Amino acid sequence: MCHDHDSRPPAAPRPAGDVAERGTLTLTSGDGISVAAAYAAPAGPARVGVVVLPDVRGLHPYYVALAERFAEVGVPALALDWFGRTAGVPVTGTREEDFDWQAHVPRMTEETVDTDVAAAVAYLRDRTAADLPVVVVGFCLGGSHAWRLAGGDVDVAGCAGFYGRPALVGDAADRASRPVVLLVAGADSVTPVADQQALADRLRAAGADVDVAVYEGAPHSFFDRSSAEWAQACDDAWEHVLALTGRVAR
Repeated sequence: MCHDHDSRPPAAPRPAGDVAERGTLTLTSGDGISVAAAYAAPAGPARVGVVVLPDVRGLHPYYVALAERFAEVGVPALALDWFGRTAGVPVTGTREEDFDWQAHVPRMTEETVDTDVAAAVAYLRDRTAADLPVVVVGFCLGGSHAWRLAGGDVDVAGCAGFYGRPALVGDAADRASRPVVLLVAGADSVTPVADQQALADRLRAAGADVDVAVYEGAPHSFFDRSSAEWAQACDDAWEHVLALTGRVAR
């Protein structure tokens, strides 16, 4: 488990603005599958959007709240669920604490992830502007896919990942062309820092502009499960993500 069901994301270290819209919805993906999602929008005009890619537990309240955190800093955001094809849309809008994600993660594919992310990008542009640049921000499993998308075919402007697994990026690392942010837990028990630094080197060799932030001593899931103990690291991680969104904004 990446973090507790009741955990909530830390606020960005900048003044919060008004959130004009928030809530869960059902998104129709490119292959016709219904996918659970959560959308939040700021009161002001949008210059960049974010697609949030969750950890293994899919769309649960943490990511609904994280979409709102992005809206508070002026960025419309859509958080996705992974499991529409194998588990259907959750009745309550989000995955429950007892959701058996271990039965569903092995049934995910890169192709279905890309299809869902493309649908999320289209939704954000539908709600804002057709030329809206969109950044993906992922966590754990989602972080892995965020880094992979830097070398993929989905139309995203940048990719930020928290404590992902470089092995899941695969050969896409050698095709990376978009700016990438790697937010690395220095004491990650899942993936060694050296593996993530090696991924950064591959991404750079492919031509991507890579920003790596290593938080010494921080555990896997420092941005969620233990964010209170790692507040300074969380603030800095926010700054790296917001720097990316600011850089690609129109």
